[in-house]
Amino acid sequence: MNKTQELIDKILKLKREKKAVILAHNYQRPEIQDIADYIGDSIELSRKAMDEKEAKIIVFSAVDFMAESAAILNPEKKVLLPSKGARCPMAQMLPVEQIRMWKKKYPNVPVVLYVNTLAEAKAECDVCCTSANAAKIIDAIDAEKVLFGPDHNLAWHAKRKTGKEIIPIPEKGFCPTHILFQKEDIEILKNEYPNAVVAVHPECMPEVQLIADFIGSTSQMCRFAKETEANEIVIATENGLLHRLKKENPDKNFIPAYSDAVCPNMKLNTLEKLYLTLKNEQYVVTVPKAVAKKARKALEKMFTLLSQ
Repeated sequence: MNKTQELIDKILKLKREKKAVILAHNYQRPEIQDIADYIGDSIELSRKAMDEKEAKIIVFSAVDFMAESAAILNPEKKVLLPSKGARCPMAQMLPVEQIRMWKKKYPNVPVVLYVNTLAEAKAECDVCCTSANAAKIIDAIDAEKVLFGPDHNLAWHAKRKTGKEIIPIPEKGFCPTHILFQKEDIEILKNEYPNAVVAVHPECMPEVQLIADFIGSTSQMCRFAKETEANEIVIATENGLLHRLKKENPDKNFIPAYSDAVCPNMKLNTLEKLYLTLKNEQYVVTVPKAVAKKARKALEKMFTLLSQ
């Protein structure tokens, strides 16, 4: 038995003993995705954990804000983040002070925040959204003008879908990985693979979105890949998703729109770190009660609007 398999066996044994559930975001390393109980988008995973009534511990292999959301929605469970340094740079672009400044500037304008924000930011907004439902949430709000943050490109996508006035906060918030995708690179691939369709994430720049055949979140991309008749698909999102896409669609060819599109923060989580965090129950993610209460309200408002 090799060392990797030994480590996997140890993790799975600890998981059973401690009644833990392992969640892995679509951008995680392949070996982590392969041992996870659930793989998916951030809020999708947090909601899966809510259904795990017997679980005492959630090991969330992702970045900080995702683990915070799991802690907010699962207050009775202990949430662990395998790597303390796994932080989302986009979430850091919208500190609380800046939200309050924008709210003073536009006092009667509702604030919609992407879930890619820290808990204290969520506590300042009216409702949260995901990359999959941003346009639906904004459409459902009874207002023609909305403050939206922190992703400028997702704001552009939502504005295009809804026709509403969307004020991005900050003005140029972005995902460092998704802005690596270039229109020219995709055009080259389209020439190389003339029968391929192009699927891009709405965190990509507008010019990249405009040449896409499909725009959606990672989980929406997974559904699109299964449903499309195309056998070749160019994928413009973090390359971790390719592992899941290939596993679920072995007969299709997935082409990365940019082969170096890697989120270093997502890749900080390793099998070794996952083992240690579970063994020692270290890096517990906690959200102050007052903040968690407000942030949960914003998340639940999203669930309510989607169910109407």
